[in-house]
Amino acid sequence: MLPCDSIPVPMRNGNDNDTPSPCQSSIDDNGRCKYIWEVHKFGGTSVASAPLLLKVSSIISQELSRAVATSSFGDFSHNQVAVVVSAMGGKPKSTDLLLGAVAASADRQPDLSEKNLTLLYNKHRDCLIGDPDGKGPSPLRDLLPEGRAECLLASISRDLDEVRDILRTVGLMRWKSDHISGMVSGYGEIWNAKILAEVLEATAASARMEANGDGDGDGEADGRDPIDRFFFVDARTVVTMDEKADQILWEESTKKWTELHVRERRRILAEHSKEGVSNRVRVHPVITGYVASTASGVPTTLGRDGSDFTAAIFGRILSSDKESEACMKVCIWTDVDGVLSADPRRVPNVRVLPEVSYAEAMELAYFGAKVIHPKTMGPVMKCSPQVPIYIRNTFNPDFVGSRIFVSGTGHANRDRCVAGFSSVENIGIVDVEGTGMVGVPGMAHRIFAAVHSLGVSIILIAQASSEHSITIATTMEATKMIKEALEQTFSQELKLGKVSCVRVVGPCSIIAAVGDGMSHTTGVSGRFFSALGDAKINVMAVAQGCTERNISAVVETSQSTRALRAVHAAFHLSHTYVRVGIVGGDTELGYALLGLLEAQRDKLRIAFDLDLQVCVVHSSDPHGMVILKNDDGRPGDGSITTMSYNLATGTSVCGGLLGPAVDDEARQIEGEDLSNLVARLISDACAHTVIFDCTADAAAAAHHASWLNHGVHVVTANNMGISGPKDVRDAIDHAERRKDRLSGKYLPEVAAAGGLPVVSTLRSLLSSGDKIKRIDGIMSVSMSYIMFRVAPPPMVTECRSFDQEACSLDMPEQNKTSWDKPDACSFSTAVREAITLGLMEIDPSYDLSNEYTVRCLMVLAKELGLQNDGFDVGCIQAKSDSLTITEEIDAQMAKRVASAAKKGCVPRQVASIDVPNRSISVKIIDVPGTHIFAITPPSCEIVRFFTHRHYRYPLIIQGPAMGVDSTASALLAEVLHLMQGKIGIPARNLRKLKTTHSSAALV
Repeated sequence: MLPCDSIPVPMRNGNDNDTPSPCQSSIDDNGRCKYIWEVHKFGGTSVASAPLLLKVSSIISQELSRAVATSSFGDFSHNQVAVVVSAMGGKPKSTDLLLGAVAASADRQPDLSEKNLTLLYNKHRDCLIGDPDGKGPSPLRDLLPEGRAECLLASISRDLDEVRDILRTVGLMRWKSDHISGMVSGYGEIWNAKILAEVLEATAASARMEANGDGDGDGEADGRDPIDRFFFVDARTVVTMDEKADQILWEESTKKWTELHVRERRRILAEHSKEGVSNRVRVHPVITGYVASTASGVPTTLGRDGSDFTAAIFGRILSSDKESEACMKVCIWTDVDGVLSADPRRVPNVRVLPEVSYAEAMELAYFGAKVIHPKTMGPVMKCSPQVPIYIRNTFNPDFVGSRIFVSGTGHANRDRCVAGFSSVENIGIVDVEGTGMVGVPGMAHRIFAAVHSLGVSIILIAQASSEHSITIATTMEATKMIKEALEQTFSQELKLGKVSCVRVVGPCSIIAAVGDGMSHTTGVSGRFFSALGDAKINVMAVAQGCTERNISAVVETSQSTRALRAVHAAFHLSHTYVRVGIVGGDTELGYALLGLLEAQRDKLRIAFDLDLQVCVVHSSDPHGMVILKNDDGRPGDGSITTMSYNLATGTSVCGGLLGPAVDDEARQIEGEDLSNLVARLISDACAHTVIFDCTADAAAAAHHASWLNHGVHVVTANNMGISGPKDVRDAIDHAERRKDRLSGKYLPEVAAAGGLPVVSTLRSLLSSGDKIKRIDGIMSVSMSYIMFRVAPPPMVTECRSFDQEACSLDMPEQNKTSWDKPDACSFSTAVREAITLGLMEIDPSYDLSNEYTVRCLMVLAKELGLQNDGFDVGCIQAKSDSLTITEEIDAQMAKRVASAAKKGCVPRQVASIDVPNRSISVKIIDVPGTHIFAITPPSCEIVRFFTHRHYRYPLIIQGPAMGVDSTASALLAEVLHLMQGKIGIPARNLRKLKTTHSSAALV
């Protein structure tokens, strides 16, 4: 290195002032400039071809330009980068070809060995020169100085001849040592580093020519822009290892680097000595990754992810070098955007973690995260000050990536206390158990000693506090010999029965939650294991250290993907996916629900991290079943929409035939019945499955228990099951009461009172210890409308006018018919109006005979524990006041209304459950004209709860329950409340969901 007095120090803006520059402020005791370094490492996928090498060159240019932009005028010679490069990746990888050639030679397969070497030559020839078979010349041939590409290729050819000589010896001896493999496999990095150094040098020279006026520049840049020079460094001449201790000899390596850097810098500066621009020259090494040498000078390698390790090694060397001010960062350029919260191949919509601590990164890397190896962080953590590692994407260089440094996810936010999740596959667990182990010293020592003697690493250890068993996890391949070794070690105890068994379970997977923020954050373990339980995942072993940075659970390998997705979503690191099936797609309610799910899907993903994916829509014949095309059971963006449903079936629920089906997301399977619905819907890759029953079909209701037993949540508007035959009711009740958490949840809220929260209110009252005395109310929308029109209460117009004026209400169009007709009409006229408004079933007798109301009461009776009291729909109907359309009905009803009016009353249909007397009834009774039953608006329902706490003044729920849109909104709300308990949707987010007269919407 030249003394600083031999390097002209530029003045700011040409003034001869004495203001010190950053370069002057970074001067050592000998008057020499000190350097600020950045290390950039590029993996094999980033340098796999000529276009990618040019992309790397562009990235380095951008990084150097950024250094200039952040430096003071003229003071940028001390900002330098070190580029570490791997061998060419792609298929096949250069390193794999070299190692394959060694293995083939050791097996005396010279033809296979030569084939690998030929592939290597062609791979580098295509990169430097181009493909002679017609794919055109390489872009590097035009970039590099004339003849330089051919010179590099000739050098590679000579190296390959040396490799052949080595391999001939290997073949003769049939011997493949680690030294030979290390020596040969490192050539890929050497070749690629030489090529990249030439590319960077040529790119910089081309940029200088343009800036000097030979291109589009104006010539002024000559005195201001830096001069970037690059030189090749064989890391084997710097990085020195103590093979026995498997450690880097830091002092010796740093000394070698300092000597090499001074020598190369002097050589390059000498080339510019006559130009007087030494202060503008930046000298950047291009270093081979992966390779090193022993203290005796024998070439070796750094093992798996050795190039990353090389980058970290040089980060420490450059930080400790007396010539350097500091190493500011080590940047690993790869093919992903950063450290991810989970494996993107197994968990959809993973997130890039912007900040990760060293400890978190090491945990994630150990448990399978491929982005960085744990040993990479060792050297930079020991620097003073510590050096951050950045993970960035070569193919998305504008993205900031992830920063690995001292602190990471130590958030107060409970949802973000976990940085990410990872897994270790192909694991087996060995369990040693027996009553003779309790309180006996040395049992664990004997187990671990036996495993140690086999040279096997233990991945996880779990022991019950009772000391009755000790469980260890290791690779599946090692479990057999561990079992044999332990059976031999405890042979005497096994004979005496003190150790009952040594058993192996596998294959298994370890699911690990990692995060510094987990420490001292309550509820993390609870959420982790609740998520696994809700996903029907059985946990076989658990381990957690006192640092609380890692929670590990062993699960069956067949369930590992579903487990990863469940816990990842539980901490809101991705969406929670729910596979949805709709029964009754050809009904107005089913079609409205399909449209609602389509309209709200994106909003639910944003607001709740919840993705409802409609995968199956079942309709009555001839439509059969509509399913997603290419549905492999994994979460994705596909979902059946109203359009794809219409195209698949060729019809529209709204009426009319469509044209022939076109290629779309859904396809139709004609004639497939409900028995195949679960098989189409359930997926091992998805933890949550929901079926909406939008029918009023007893055949569909008969499947409810089966769906529940398969772990499917059933949200039903169909009350035919819960009010059906006793065997159907008992099957549903039994499925609900299963204690193994494998059963789905049964949600009959809509089946009881449409969109009113009657069932949930009843459950809350009972859960809080209240005692229900009586439930009564008007529970039929159609009968509410009919009786209101036949006998309207007094002051109807005045009450409505008051509400409009006092509350500034705009009257919905669909309500004007009833409210604008305060005068009484005949019973038959009221029925016709109700049919026109869509308030009645297709068969009006279903409402008039009280069957609908009775079935609603049966839903509530089940919640009250009265389902086994011999209640039957037909029996209750027989004792109720049913109505039929006859010629005399209008006169009979008019007489009944007149009789009630004399008492100041109006007739209303009132349904009731008398809990103490265990009776259910539906009666038409006269209620006072000012009673709440009398003044309940038409097409509204009302339910009163008389309880021990609410006896004199009952708890009242009242509101409209008409229309398929309102009912569809209520069905969706049921799922949201269900998932709130499972994935922790904040209540404030649920309040964003509003129900309008037409649909449910997110504010």
